Amino acid sequence: MTRSHALVEPYGHYINGEWVEADSGRYDDIDPATGDVFATAPDAGTAQVERAIAAAREAFDSGRWTGLSPEERSECLQQLGTALLEHAEDFYALAQIEWGCTANERMIHIEGPAVMMTHAGELALEPVEQPIDAWGASGTTLLRYEPLGVVAVLTPWNFPHTLNAMKIGSALAAGNTVVLKPSPLTPLAGLALARMIDEHTDIPPGVVNVVTPSGVEPSKLLTTDPRIDMVSFTGSSAVGREVMAGAATGMKRILLECGGKSAGIFLDDVEITDELLQKVLFECLTMHAGQACILNSRLLLPESLHDDVVARLAELARNVVVGNPADPAVEMGPLISQAHLDRVDGFVRRAVADGATVVTGGSRADRPERGFFYEPTILTGVRPDDYIAQEEVFGPVLTVLRYRDDDEAVAIANNSAYGLGGAVYGSDVDRALAVARRIRTGQVSINGCIAGDAPFGGFGQSGIGREGGVLGLRNYMEPKAIGVPA
Repeated sequence: MTRSHALVEPYGHYINGEWVEADSGRYDDIDPATGDVFATAPDAGTAQVERAIAAAREAFDSGRWTGLSPEERSECLQQLGTALLEHAEDFYALAQIEWGCTANERMIHIEGPAVMMTHAGELALEPVEQPIDAWGASGTTLLRYEPLGVVAVLTPWNFPHTLNAMKIGSALAAGNTVVLKPSPLTPLAGLALARMIDEHTDIPPGVVNVVTPSGVEPSKLLTTDPRIDMVSFTGSSAVGREVMAGAATGMKRILLECGGKSAGIFLDDVEITDELLQKVLFECLTMHAGQACILNSRLLLPESLHDDVVARLAELARNVVVGNPADPAVEMGPLISQAHLDRVDGFVRRAVADGATVVTGGSRADRPERGFFYEPTILTGVRPDDYIAQEEVFGPVLTVLRYRDDDEAVAIANNSAYGLGGAVYGSDVDRALAVARRIRTGQVSINGCIAGDAPFGGFGQSGIGREGGVLGLRNYMEPKAIGVPA
């Protein structure tokens, strides 16, 4: 085990503004690029999770956070955003060894969360009360937004620092208190964030608590405990359904951002440039080794473009530098674990058995390290209903499908239980917009254009609710109408 990086420490849990020794031992944190243990994390039993929930409950009920002015809460969040930016190098070093962040992904994983937190400070100043137009009343009706209370934040391992910052920032900006449970595969991301809160902000004790249980029962408590008012979860749709069921026992508010099987559509009038293909390669295939729910992992091509685009993308994919993110030349890092590597490989093997053709990749990457590497893989000859075209692989596997006209492209894009993202590429923007409007999904970019703080979330089994911006802020609040007589 090494502790050569500033944020790699033998942390305890962060509860009520104090570092607390684990009550259930410790577990290993694995570097996915080497397979080596580089740190340990504190485990937690139900009693310790209950203690964190109690701290968040007391901090909310006492008014320790809601009693501050919006300006004071904003300043605390601005402090945290500044600290994240000032310690960007430390977080990047942690990101490389804990979840395999490469240099070309740094902005998404490191500087992005700092910007999100600063923006959360701005959102904390959003007016919470305003008059609304009303009929049948002689007075005024006020629409007021109030914090929900205690929010359980459950985050995954793929973009842990980004999602920890996004969710905590919005929850705090809305006036809530928080218990954060990061994934057991990336526990230090959450504990390092707690360290920034503890050492660099005036956020009061108990407002943010971080526990890192590895067991099911302590984790499940964060969805069922009656002192929790809301559960904000990002992860697989399968686990999202379990979270939803647990939260339903107390009719808790939920925000679920789950899986995706998004489609990128090339219209037949698109100009195929090297720059476009490099962008598509990243956004459809290699971004964080395909471990991104927003990945456009289905590429829909018209017959006239299919062979040329596939051949050029395959050549680019073969030249992607795969390896340890510690090497700045590496463009795609490892998968998160051996189990996940086996899962991705199983998807490809099943696709081939179902009739797909591997154009490039299709196996574990041959690397001298003992890490969990998989080759960038492109599959063709896939039918819209095939398993590989329906299920989220969460690895560097691009499924290419042919279509005849715009109507069929829309039908294939919508032939999914998911609806998280998507993209349309074409020279006629009005035509591309018409296609985008027909796709049942939470976000669609046209020729790569979409705002960074656009509401993020999905249709169908991609989740419930939205993150980001004012709409995301309101998801962490409860609206109240107040009638005031004239």
